[in-house]
Amino acid sequence: MANPLSRRDILKTALSAGAGAVLSGCSTVPGRFTAAKPDRISRENAQEGTRDWMLTTTRIDPPTRYRCPWIEGYCSRQSVRAGESVRFHVSTRPASSFRIDLYRMGWYRGMGGRLVKRLGPFHGIAQPDPVVGNKRLRDCDWPAAVELVIPADWVSGVYLGKLTADLGGLQSYVVFVVRDDRKADFLFQVSDNTWQAYNRWPDNFALYDNGKDSWYWGGGVQVGFNRPYGKYCQIFDAPLSTGSGEFLLWEFPTAFWLEQQGYDVTYISNHDTHADAAGLGRARGMLSVGHDEYWSLDMFQNVQRAVAKGLNVAFLSGNTCCGRILHSPDARGGRDRVFERVGVYGPPGGTREFVAMESLPHVRPYANELVGAHSTGWVTGGADWTCAKPNHWVFAGTGMKTGEGIPGLVGWEWHGDPAPLPGLEIVATGPTQDAPGKPNGGIYTATVYPGPRGNFVFNASTIWWGDGLSEPPGYVRPRVYTKPEGPDSRVQRITTNLLARMKAAT
Repeated sequence: MANPLSRRDILKTALSAGAGAVLSGCSTVPGRFTAAKPDRISRENAQEGTRDWMLTTTRIDPPTRYRCPWIEGYCSRQSVRAGESVRFHVSTRPASSFRIDLYRMGWYRGMGGRLVKRLGPFHGIAQPDPVVGNKRLRDCDWPAAVELVIPADWVSGVYLGKLTADLGGLQSYVVFVVRDDRKADFLFQVSDNTWQAYNRWPDNFALYDNGKDSWYWGGGVQVGFNRPYGKYCQIFDAPLSTGSGEFLLWEFPTAFWLEQQGYDVTYISNHDTHADAAGLGRARGMLSVGHDEYWSLDMFQNVQRAVAKGLNVAFLSGNTCCGRILHSPDARGGRDRVFERVGVYGPPGGTREFVAMESLPHVRPYANELVGAHSTGWVTGGADWTCAKPNHWVFAGTGMKTGEGIPGLVGWEWHGDPAPLPGLEIVATGPTQDAPGKPNGGIYTATVYPGPRGNFVFNASTIWWGDGLSEPPGYVRPRVYTKPEGPDSRVQRITTNLLARMKAAT
């Protein structure tokens, strides 16, 4: 493993990469962009942090395998602005008073979070499990324990609410995004559609469960945001995922590193990308992070149009834009709180067809026409992230040579089948494997292609990109098919180059 970059190295590389962007003929759009309050993240992370955000007493009900019925909850919104309100819906079984401690997640001198507010104690009772509705929807209608108006001084970010039951001390999370409308250098999009798709709460009710097959990939199943997030159900044991979706698994390492470096970043949910097309224009670059599998057609078209207008995009993610979803309101009219799988962003036979996947429409647009490459057979697997074009600006300052790989960085889902887009370049590629020495026939491809206004779209082709950036408190390193090896100066340098190139736009 290479040594992590120092702050000085990163700033030096950012300057050289930015200069390279101009020298290489990358044009900009004069006057298009001026970030507002670009030091906001640096000032926020200078405040006192704590590791008290981490759960210390967790338990899962064995028959359900995923839920913590002693205390669990959900939020009324995926993202919320200052001045708007979010409601916290909580159940305690048995009845117990409880508290909610709210933390903004970031760097905070390595602590990972900052306490922003304490709520409670509240009187908790056992709320009823929702009936199994049409298309297996489990839609909770629990009364709100508290409604919070977001203060004006709360900085955009991912916020965790740590729920603690006074009886027994058991804990779990709720999670939400505080967003803003300011101009910023980078939009960090969390992948909460995918968190919800894999959420099996209360026991076997993910988008993947049709009542017969627990890894079903067809239509006719709905999931919604009016329910707690159960413990993560794949790959490894991650206690901190109870209530927090997949944020702490694949996305927090990237957010932790970005905030450590002081980048001007603001946060949005998948739903913001879906419903706020104009909002994408307030940044130089958009970051799709982690496991970003489920996109609505509006999301796809909004990002594609934003790229046409000059937005840079870095897909620091894998399995991205694979399943097409359709939103609908919940039983009380809550907008876009429910969704179902209605299609595949890829050609027939282009992926290893999972159970019932062939029953869904495989029609354009295809994901590779936006991302550069997309999910393809074998979909899952691992590999080293191997340099294919060492003279490309992406690799400036890394010293990487053709055939040199970053161990285990590709996994556990990736992208192949690059699109025939004008100017698209494959910067890293190689075979995937089911285990060391056991190739599975897949070929991953990391790509870059130019946009029409001097902008670009980068595809890292791995869910695990953040593993090469940082290792925040509570992080659990995955190990399936292969194993990444943690923070690596080459991953940090490549990411620095990408962000510097984005910032070169004006």
